[in-house]
Amino acid sequence: MLKTLFVFDIETVPDLISARNLLGSGTPEAELGEALTQYHLDITQGKNGFIRQLFHQVAAISFLEAEIHHDQEGGEYYVLKDIRSGGKAESTEKELIQGVFQYLSTLKARLVSFNGRSFDLPVLKYRAMRYGVQAKWLHQSGDKWNGYNSRYSHDWHCDLLDALSDYGVSAKVRMSEVCALLGLPGKIDVDGSQVSELFNQNKIQEIRDYCELDVINTYLIYLRHMHHIGKLSGNSYDTCIEDLIAFLQSKAEEKPNFTLFLDEWLSKY
Repeated sequence: MLKTLFVFDIETVPDLISARNLLGSGTPEAELGEALTQYHLDITQGKNGFIRQLFHQVAAISFLEAEIHHDQEGGEYYVLKDIRSGGKAESTEKELIQGVFQYLSTLKARLVSFNGRSFDLPVLKYRAMRYGVQAKWLHQSGDKWNGYNSRYSHDWHCDLLDALSDYGVSAKVRMSEVCALLGLPGKIDVDGSQVSELFNQNKIQEIRDYCELDVINTYLIYLRHMHHIGKLSGNSYDTCIEDLIAFLQSKAEEKPNFTLFLDEWLSKY
């Protein structure tokens, strides 16, 4: 039985080295990003310029870690251990990838994400392949029906985008939309469209701070989801919320982004 909750998110920028390998040397360096977008528009007959997962370079990996406990009624509750980003601001992408896969190989956690099954995990797998990083734990844990690669195995990887849409039966929603519904802060100061610009300006810490806030939003959506489906009692939900608030308050001096999130959240809560 998995005993740890690992709520995660990544931020990415276009992988210009792979773009060069794909598009050839005729494209000027400054135009590679735009050319990569045009390539994706071309292969989708102009329908989608979003860059495929294997052409994303990881700029930050952030996560929330909590212990999974069970109450006498068979429900769950979580005890928060940490919220942080992997590596350091100066870490290379290779170091980030090696670090997260090594950490998860020993943790054996339940993964929680928002669109992680379609985007974050595929990106991480492609980047791991690029750097020769093994992930036996990801592909060989569990069985045919229960494991990280089983779409409906909620206890191994809960992708909230999938779960909230009943696995595509209803419309897939944006995290910002769910945050608006639940009165959560959502995006504060930075959004995903600004990540490449911040990366080019070497403002990696700002990207890490932003990514951590997305992780907190994801955790809060997960708590509400687990309460809704009956896995988290009302008392346990309240306890988890109090635990999160206390954690964010305890990090106020060293993590200004947590204070910003908390002030915005409590003004709506």
